[in-house]
Amino acid sequence: MTKAKVLALLAVMAMVLIVPAVAFAQAVPPHIFIGSVTVNGLSAPSGTVVSAVVGGVEQGNATVSSAGSYTLQVSQGSGTDIIFQIDTLTAAETATWEQGGADVLNLTAGSTSAAAAEAGATGASGTKGAKGATGAKGDAGDRGPAGPAGPAGAAGSDGSAGKAGSSGSDGAAGAAGADGSAGKAGAAGAAGGGGPVGLIALILSIVAILGVIGVYFASKQAAA
Repeated sequence: MTKAKVLALLAVMAMVLIVPAVAFAQAVPPHIFIGSVTVNGLSAPSGTVVSAVVGGVEQGNATVSSAGSYTLQVSQGSGTDIIFQIDTLTAAETATWEQGGADVLNLTAGSTSAAAAEAGATGASGTKGAKGATGAKGDAGDRGPAGPAGPAGAAGSDGSAGKAGSSGSDGAAGAAGADGSAGKAGAAGAAGGGGPVGLIALILSIVAILGVIGVYFASKQAAA
């Protein structure tokens, strides 16, 4: 391969590498802002320049239309904080850059003289005064008249009668007492006398015995 062909091949490769990089750099979409522009409370005149500054570098500008509005495309910068300039004045509003963003932002600005005319500078606060002495205690007011007596309260209701107590239950029967000890034996009675009755009974008994004996022997003789 000749030297000329090598250089041509290197040139083609360089172009192939450079074209996508350039296309990528151009492909980053800007952040678009639209809105009105007011200076010192009045609509900014047509042709007023509105610019966006990011990191101290201007990243886009536009002019105010006859209707007092603007449309501004802000390219990507070294930061994200955006400061807006209206000609030589700095707008009160700021914004944050976003890729492909779109916002409605009404810009306002005022000159130093107008701001001074609108309100003077605030003076320094004065020193605090000493605390005043405590005032004397006032006299007590006269006592007011006594109020009228209130109406008598309603009579209380009678108390209820007490409940009668219940009767006690019968006590349990006591246990049976132990048997009493046996009484002492009575003294023996005196022997009674024989008397006529006893004597007659004895005689009858002897007669009966003798009769039985006589009957026995009589029966023995009859049998012989």
